Amino acid sequence: MARAIILGVLVAASTLGSAFSADMVVGRWRTKPGDTAAISNCGRALCISLKDGRYAGQQIGRMTPRGDGTYVGSITNPADGKTYSGKGRLEGDSFTMSGCLLGGLICRSQTWVRL
Repeated sequence: MARAIILGVLVAASTLGSAFSADMVVGRWRTKPGDTAAISNCGRALCISLKDGRYAGQQIGRMTPRGDGTYVGSITNPADGKTYSGKGRLEGDSFTMSGCLLGGLICRSQTWVRL
């Protein structure tokens, strides 16, 4: 009985891990300014880093998938280093991210295109 429970937990954990690692937003994206960004798995979250351009090598975001094509976390403006509450939405080959202040009263958005 104990072996069956342990086996069930291991199978469930591996299924969750596989579902997470296959997140559709993972990959390379063209940002609005024309740089390349990469979204990759990092622990239980997704990390966003710039691969070329003026701010190449900087991590600019960390988000967690909600499971419905939306993401929540934080976004960093590479120009000034300030971090904001962030959210994202995947729609086909477009990923729209917003960084917000004051509980969402003031937001800026960018839509990226998959490479």
